[in-house]
Amino acid sequence: MISKDLILTEFPQLSHIVYLNHAGVAPWPTRTATAIKDFADENVYQGPINYKYWIAVESTLRKQLQQLLNAPSSEDIALLKNTSEGLSMIASGLDWNAGDNIVSTNQEFPSNRIVWEALQERGVALRQADLSSAESPEDALFALVDERTRMIAISSVQYATGLRMDLAQIGKFCQENGLLFCIDAIQSLGAFPLDVQAINADFVVADGHKWLLGPEGLAVFYVRKGVRHRLRPSQYGWHMVEHQGDYDRLEWEIATSARRYECGSPNMLGIHGLSASLSLLLECGIVNISRSIINNTSYLINNLEIIDNITIISNTQPERLSGIVTFQHNNISSAALHQKLLQKNVICALRAGAIRFSPHFYTIHTQLDRAIECLLEVVNSRSCD
Repeated sequence: MISKDLILTEFPQLSHIVYLNHAGVAPWPTRTATAIKDFADENVYQGPINYKYWIAVESTLRKQLQQLLNAPSSEDIALLKNTSEGLSMIASGLDWNAGDNIVSTNQEFPSNRIVWEALQERGVALRQADLSSAESPEDALFALVDERTRMIAISSVQYATGLRMDLAQIGKFCQENGLLFCIDAIQSLGAFPLDVQAINADFVVADGHKWLLGPEGLAVFYVRKGVRHRLRPSQYGWHMVEHQGDYDRLEWEIATSARRYECGSPNMLGIHGLSASLSLLLECGIVNISRSIINNTSYLINNLEIIDNITIISNTQPERLSGIVTFQHNNISSAALHQKLLQKNVICALRAGAIRFSPHFYTIHTQLDRAIECLLEVVNSRSCD
């Protein structure tokens, strides 16, 4: 169980705000703000004289991410700027041949589409499975695989619909068919358990500013040890060499660890903040967090289903639920409805022509009730006409 006192301490949000946009950018916990403030004060009053401690925090963060992903080693973890950078490294760092193809879906966020489309000039095709009417999203992916497929690249949870993919099934298929498996995990990491070994993942990338509750500008990049030799670094600098810190050494070699994908100075401010956020998530337990999130999304779905003219876009099968609930009103434009909800301090998103609610584990039902009340006030009035 997650302590109510802990939630009140860590998330003292303004009472008039209902925050339902964790799939966009999440608020920070109190401890994260404290860590960043302390780091800033340290810089102001004494500069980096304790840089060795900063490096220790960086090491702690890698171990926290290792635990979160169940990675074999913290050396499998690189720290990048964002998800797009990690996906771009994969696209540019693998050896592609004209005629190769990558299989993905037609619901991906642009970061997990544009990087693969950019390979078309090298003769590599992106095949997108249509998930809108597929009975099995995984089978829709597999149907596009042929002898020239090199990789399946998908999001663990689709950003607009909230569809949660069966990563274990996809990973097993990839392993059996000699395919690389790349996961954009930004919409699930921090919300649901993710075991990179159990699902046979080769690459996992995720920013820290959504369900991980951290600051923007820092992302985890997991690269399985067995495929690191196949992924050339596309950026070079002092930080990615084996003998890091030996600045007078003229000969250099690429680091054997995933640090090979970190070309320069680390984002120490972001590292302090994300490490604090992960300490909270790990303290609460990801299994407990995922249980609370599913409870919240189920609660929203149950309340939305009884409102006239509301169509739920998200897949409501229990195994497909995520932290995202997307819906439309049959007679009111989603853009107008979204603006009215924002005016009532229900912080949500407009995605794929629909309203997206995304509560986290600490969101209480009274806040969800308030969001539903505001929705009813809007749809029962003529204010959106």
